[in-house]
Amino acid sequence: MAARVAVMLDGGFVKKKLQRQSPRALPDAAAVVALTLRIMDKPRLSGAELLRAYFYDAPPLTVTARNPMDGIPVDFSRTRQARENQRLLDQLELMPDVAVRRGTLSMSGWKLGRSALQAIARNPRPLTPQDIVPDISQKGVDLRIGLDIALMSLKRLVDTIVLVSGDSDLVPAMEFARNEGVRVYLETMGHPVRRELRAHADFVL
Repeated sequence: MAARVAVMLDGGFVKKKLQRQSPRALPDAAAVVALTLRIMDKPRLSGAELLRAYFYDAPPLTVTARNPMDGIPVDFSRTRQARENQRLLDQLELMPDVAVRRGTLSMSGWKLGRSALQAIARNPRPLTPQDIVPDISQKGVDLRIGLDIALMSLKRLVDTIVLVSGDSDLVPAMEFARNEGVRVYLETMGHPVRRELRAHADFVL
C-alpha cells in the first residue's frame, strides 16, 4: 500500500515565495497546485499517494479606515491585493484534493511602511500619507496547521506530512507528529530558516 501524504502549505509564506518568481501578480490557484505536484514528484516521495493539499491563509481585510495623515478613508476590500487574495482562496476551494483553512486578519492601527522607512533613512524628508500603511496581524493560521498535524498524527490519516513553511513556531507540532510515528518533511522553497526548524524535520526537501 502506498504511503499517504498530506502537503500543508503556509499560505503567506507560499505566496511570497511564488510572487518572487513572478513579481507582476499574486500567484493563482494553478501555481499553488503546480507547486504541490512538484513536491510530490520529489524522489523522497516517489510512489506516495497525495491525500490532500491543505492551504492555510486568512481572507483579505475588508474594513474601511481613515488614513491618519490626510483623513481620506481607505476601503481595503477594494484594493487589488485584496481582490487577488480572495480570488486565490475561492479558486483553491474548488480544486480537487485541496482544502482551504482560513485564519483571520485584524487591523490595530497604522504604521510607517518598510519601503518608506528605508527611503527616509537614505534621504530624510517629511512624511506623506503614502508612507503610512495599515498595521495588520494574522491570527489562527499557525493554530490550524498545528491542529491538523495533531489530528492526522493521532488518527494516522497519513504516513508523511510535508510542511511548506519557514515558521519555527510550528516546531512543537512537528515534534508531536514525529513522536506519533509520522514522518515530517520540510519544504522551504529555498528560504533560509532557523536551525531548529530543520532539526525537527525528518528530511528537508
